[in-house]
Amino acid sequence: MDPFMQAAIDEARAGLAEGGIPIGSVLVHQGKIIGRGHNRRVQKGSTTLHGEMDALENAGRQSAQVYRECVIYTTLSPCPMCSGAILLYGIPKVVIGENRTFMGDEEHLKSCGVELTVLDDADCFQLMTDFIAAKPELWNEDIGEP
Repeated sequence: MDPFMQAAIDEARAGLAEGGIPIGSVLVHQGKIIGRGHNRRVQKGSTTLHGEMDALENAGRQSAQVYRECVIYTTLSPCPMCSGAILLYGIPKVVIGENRTFMGDEEHLKSCGVELTVLDDADCFQLMTDFIAAKPELWNEDIGEP
């Protein structure tokens, strides 16, 4: 297992343990994690703290050059909001744990030149499948489904 994806999975599990949605992310620069986070919408009553947004927030202010040298790892395909942040900061590569439970804005990212790697990781898929089955109302709230 890629150690950075494992760190993102660990974040997702931490979010689940806190009563939140199990999606985690890490921002990696030159082989080192500079930001990590997980979906904290429930925990913080936030409209925007998805896993990727939390990882970016926890990385603190970085120069444009640093972002252009980063890879962001996320356990689930990035939604349009998180994809927009990836594009805004010029992050060139995204490693996605899985996209079967939710297909984010991957086509838009690709069309803007972002390199995507989808791992179809069994742990990521199981985390989301179990969560969606256990708490469909919370999942639907997060992704905007009725």
